[in-house]
Amino acid sequence: MVTEPAGQQPAYYVKSVEKTFAVLLAFTSDEPRLTMTRVAAKADLSRAAARRFLLTLADLGYVSTDGTHFELTPRALDIGASFLANLTLPQIAEPHLRQLAVDLNETTSLCILDGTDVVYIARVAAPRLLSVSVNVGTRFPAWATSMGRILLAGLPPAHREAYYKSIQLTPFTENTVASIDALRSEVDRAAELGWSLVSRELDDGLRGLAVPVKRGNDLIAALNVSLQTHRMPEAEIAETVLPCLQQAAEAIASDFGGRSRGVA
Repeated sequence: MVTEPAGQQPAYYVKSVEKTFAVLLAFTSDEPRLTMTRVAAKADLSRAAARRFLLTLADLGYVSTDGTHFELTPRALDIGASFLANLTLPQIAEPHLRQLAVDLNETTSLCILDGTDVVYIARVAAPRLLSVSVNVGTRFPAWATSMGRILLAGLPPAHREAYYKSIQLTPFTENTVASIDALRSEVDRAAELGWSLVSRELDDGLRGLAVPVKRGNDLIAALNVSLQTHRMPEAEIAETVLPCLQQAAEAIASDFGGRSRGVA
């Protein structure tokens, strides 16, 4: 590979391509309609250059204009459509799970609801662990896990009640929720808070913290971190771990085409 001197672009570099994408990326969810002057400022172009790029993109069908303002057209989606079509939620989530696992030095997972169980669809073990007993495809009763309770909290009330009628609670530890009424209260609390913490119910040495991952208004998965009970006091989790988890959930949702806003 040929290394260019610092500050210089490679000989093949097409500056106009860079400028084209600067113009396209000037349009954001906060500013979907822009004047030519505003595009020039955001793309670091002269007004004359911005005009040429915008009018060319309009001729190609990527932007539309009313004569004063410009905005992207649906055709702009074609640029990333092929890439997005080949991505699945686990693929999108994995780099975020890896970074979260490194940041927290804990195991991170992404789960979906399947019947009465949660199913792991992506999982990254804590960097300090040499082996794990839970893998992609592992199932647990949804009612006994933090991610399960977040997913149950996102169900319509009638579906939630149907779920309660379909299960039988079995103790895993002495801390396992013991009644449907108690479970209902925990799920209602998860719905109210937008996150769920389950402590020592499935495994006496573990706590699980989970937040929702949403695409628009649709709850698509739960993001979870498993915390060994001896590594952090429970009182600190909401202040130190929860913001990291919520940020990762937002990033996954954004990459998958939506925004996570908590459980409704």
